[in-house]
Amino acid sequence: MANQKNFKQAPLPFVGQKRQFLTYFEQVLNDNIPGNGEGWIIIDAFGGAGLLSHTAKQLKPEARVIYNDFDGYTERLAHIDDINALRTQLYAIVDNATPKKKRMPKELKAKCVRIIQEFDGYKDLNSLSGWLLFSGNQVSTLDKLFSKDFWNCIRQSDYPKADGYLEGVEVIRESFHTLLPKYSDNPKALFVLDPPYLCTRQESYKQATYFDLIDFLRLVNITRPPYIFFSSTKSEFVRFIEYMQEDKVDNWQAFENAMKIVVNTSASYVGKYEDNMVYKF
Repeated sequence: MANQKNFKQAPLPFVGQKRQFLTYFEQVLNDNIPGNGEGWIIIDAFGGAGLLSHTAKQLKPEARVIYNDFDGYTERLAHIDDINALRTQLYAIVDNATPKKKRMPKELKAKCVRIIQEFDGYKDLNSLSGWLLFSGNQVSTLDKLFSKDFWNCIRQSDYPKADGYLEGVEVIRESFHTLLPKYSDNPKALFVLDPPYLCTRQESYKQATYFDLIDFLRLVNITRPPYIFFSSTKSEFVRFIEYMQEDKVDNWQAFENAMKIVVNTSASYVGKYEDNMVYKF
């Protein structure tokens, strides 16, 4: 592990990869899990881009780290060469034709669409959305991508190789409400919970409807210390756990005296908001 590259951001783009929380995440792990993490299980139940799993394994190499790849990110990692090849083709025709971060004329968009359609390889919607759509917009299908105006946001260089990114990490794919109860009785099983934010649009996730109000309530009710729970003022999570404690309802004790770290951030034109990391050991 010592010679392995320590990634500070995910190799491929992913909305909500938590890189702004890495320093705090590392500090909380070091403060509460001794040494190399021997005997501990760290369960990244909503693994996203795997950055938290990668960081946990780097920091606590003797811990068992479980990455729940519900969004199929490892499939994307396996096709980085194709993603870079398509980027190269698009960049070649767009670079000198339209200023950076400007809308493409229809003729240029049509050329891009044709390149994508004719590309004989893996087509990564997440990357394509970042290259071609306005400021953080995401889509769930190629047809929806082609229906939008195209903008020149194509990155100038290839994505890095992901060699070793998930080395030593167990990759699974399972619903959180069957995964987490398996470890509920283990005091050395840390729940790392970064679900899609309730009350927000979820097009960037592979299964856009898989986390709704019922799932949110299920998750809150099976959460127990030790946990690290990520949320945002774009969601209702913090307000909900405040209500739970005030009215002493359901699983309120799990969130009593929990610690909170706040990071102020912004999402393009949407405006500023707070991201939260709530934890309790």
